Amino acid sequence: MKIAFLFIDGVGLKPPAADNPVNPEVCPALCRLMQRHCVPIDANLGVDGLPQSATGQTTMFTGVNASEHMGRHCEGFPGPGLRDLIRMDNLFLQLKARGKKVKFADAFLVESADELESRRFKSVTTIMALTTPETISTISDLADDDAVLQDLTRTTIRDRYPDIPDIDPEDAARHLFDIIRAHDFTLFEYFQTDAAGHTMDYERACSVLKEYDAFLSTLVRYTQAAGITLLITSDHGNIESMNERGHTRNPVPFIAFGPKEAEIRARVKSLTDVTPTILDFI
Repeated sequence: MKIAFLFIDGVGLKPPAADNPVNPEVCPALCRLMQRHCVPIDANLGVDGLPQSATGQTTMFTGVNASEHMGRHCEGFPGPGLRDLIRMDNLFLQLKARGKKVKFADAFLVESADELESRRFKSVTTIMALTTPETISTISDLADDDAVLQDLTRTTIRDRYPDIPDIDPEDAARHLFDIIRAHDFTLFEYFQTDAAGHTMDYERACSVLKEYDAFLSTLVRYTQAAGITLLITSDHGNIESMNERGHTRNPVPFIAFGPKEAEIRARVKSLTDVTPTILDFI
């Protein structure tokens, strides 16, 4: 079974409200999936305080309760304790050990994994990808349409890479689908939602969600036709509550759409369940 995993940063579940841009008028495809193919899962992990990216993502991609392990929620880039946890074992390493063909579809703006390794600050997903360098996508892959940029449309790199043309979100979905078809497991990370949530700018949040929704609606049609299971989840809430700058303690969506979707959703109650469940079904 092929699985495409969309990690969308900073999206929680909250009832309709004037400050919640996650609504059918703004992002109908995402809301339709949330309504019909989603279960709410816990991102708080039994630890006081607001959930944060470093521990939430480490938990998601290792199956270990990283907040409990550290005794607190850790924000931003993972420190030494979390880096050791990720390098010791993670979803990519376990899939590789099973002989699965894995790809991290986000394009890094580097020419090689060695160049990426030299960076001082690395995200959870970057550290995970570096444990299996064959999963990494580079700027050359992006130029060949064999990777997708984190902003979908490439507009954020227009000045640095003028020879790489802008694309629309639907093109990004088609490029990602070609990658998905060639692999057993594909991960694509999108963090513009979290960035928009922190601004408290409702119009910016709507713009980001509309762009992602155009991408998502196209990708859903392709994966459904191909019989590929699509998973979507987040590490913590944020953009669903635009009247506060920080994260929220709201549950996050876990969406499974495609073959065995009901069985998959039934297994996931918390971020700790994401990696073990993927491993059981792929």
